[in-house]
Amino acid sequence: MRRTRTRLVRYGAAAAGLPLALSLGVPARAAATPRDAAGAVEDAGAELVARRAAAARLGFGPCPAVEELPGPVGCASLRVPLDYARPDGPQISLTVSRIPATGRGDAVRQGALVYNPGGPGASGMFFPLLGGRPAWSRIAAAYDLVGYAPRGVGRSAPLSCQDPDERPHGPTQVPAVPSPAYKQERLAAARAYARGCARHAGAALAQYTTLNNVRDLHVLRAALGERRLSFVGASYGTYLGAVYATRYPGHVRRMVFDSAVDPDPRRIWYLNNLGQAPGFERRWSDFLTWAARHHAAYGLGTTPGAVRASYERVRAAVARAPAGGVVGTGELHAAYLQTAYYDDVWPERAAALAAFLRGDPGPLTRQAARDPGRAAEAANATAVYTAVLCNDAPWPADWETWDRDNSELARRAPFETWANAFLNLPCASWPVAARQRPAEVGAGPQGLPPTLIVAAERDGATPYPGALELQRRLGDGASLVTEEGAGTHGVAGGRNACVDRRVERYLLTGATPGWRVTCAPHPEPAPVSLDDRAASAPRALLPPVV
Repeated sequence: MRRTRTRLVRYGAAAAGLPLALSLGVPARAAATPRDAAGAVEDAGAELVARRAAAARLGFGPCPAVEELPGPVGCASLRVPLDYARPDGPQISLTVSRIPATGRGDAVRQGALVYNPGGPGASGMFFPLLGGRPAWSRIAAAYDLVGYAPRGVGRSAPLSCQDPDERPHGPTQVPAVPSPAYKQERLAAARAYARGCARHAGAALAQYTTLNNVRDLHVLRAALGERRLSFVGASYGTYLGAVYATRYPGHVRRMVFDSAVDPDPRRIWYLNNLGQAPGFERRWSDFLTWAARHHAAYGLGTTPGAVRASYERVRAAVARAPAGGVVGTGELHAAYLQTAYYDDVWPERAAALAAFLRGDPGPLTRQAARDPGRAAEAANATAVYTAVLCNDAPWPADWETWDRDNSELARRAPFETWANAFLNLPCASWPVAARQRPAEVGAGPQGLPPTLIVAAERDGATPYPGALELQRRLGDGASLVTEEGAGTHGVAGGRNACVDRRVERYLLTGATPGWRVTCAPHPEPAPVSLDDRAASAPRALLPPVV
């Protein structure tokens, strides 16, 4: 599933997650000619473009209405080449947002702080708005908060793989255990989707990669007038930041990695996606256990097994007759996959199950139905996610490998395995011949300034071993703060004061808390009663993220 950390009022809940892999052995790889990992020609082009950007600088003005950002936030467009091997060739524009440092409390300005929420495929244009939240206020006093939409996302040369009439429309019915015939149906759909990406993007499809995202970030840093980059990356954004630090160590100032992707090149991306399934299974179990403890509020059962049975009764019912005519088993699963990402949705999801079983499908319909107003945004996010992951590395080209690995995995972790497999399956027939070798990550001879990693111990989207591997690769200056016993994806920014204090101190002073530090988990949510209006409040759902 995608790895994304995007939680804000207008953007709704962060995208569902894209699974990282479990190690079932090294997969057979697609027969493709990998590109030169060094990308010397492209890197030289990026240096040229960065020098030009530093001389020109970005000019910020009022944001277009389509961005739905309030007046204090300014917007700009950053021109970058589609292909860095041709720096003067076709250009694309990336949208950038910024709110200047407030200077509150006589804070000294420390430059720009750039944010990437992950995905790939998520937009960070909302980031400047976080400065008004308590967890970010002291940081916003010292830094310009800068967000942007990476290449392909939103208005940044948007990528598409489907015509509007080809996008999925609810309700969809997805079997709990896919039959051979259903698997072949999804394989055919994945091949058609990959062909659609090629049809819509043409030769440009090969240019949507992590390495080009890193080069764009290098140019953005220069265009902001910063010699060194201060950066916060969440989920996939941690991988982006880690590759940046590896390739541009002399341009790193401060970096926070929130919910880290395992950067081991051997796990990019097939094995990383498989590895998400056990984590999501644990988090699904955490939700069931929580709901059982609050049986008095919801009546779903006094044991996790009984709550699971209640969910399965709802699943069987919407398979027969979609809730509200729009929520089938596909929409139900997508909505409840969010319980594995964010525990703050647990009360409303439990309340929706309880209401449905009492004869009221309204809360479930409002929470799980597809939002037609966000269909284009969701399709765009999925297209970018698919293109970046498929381009970044070779994937198994034979269906037999996918079927074997995911069938074995689903026996132990059925909740998310097949949904994630089918999401990533276009990579098996990806129409770009020259796949990249996965980028290396690690501190080189020149080393890196101190960096900070924050991770939740039970995170399903980016399993905790990835944080340990990232710390190992970044070297002695990398500090790891672990939220013990917690599993919400995206740790910093208001959920846990212990974590937030360490992030704030690091960004403001450069001081890390030590090699490995732990924080107690944030409190689990309290139950809400069935008549609580929050239990049935609509919530936007973004597509899954790595």
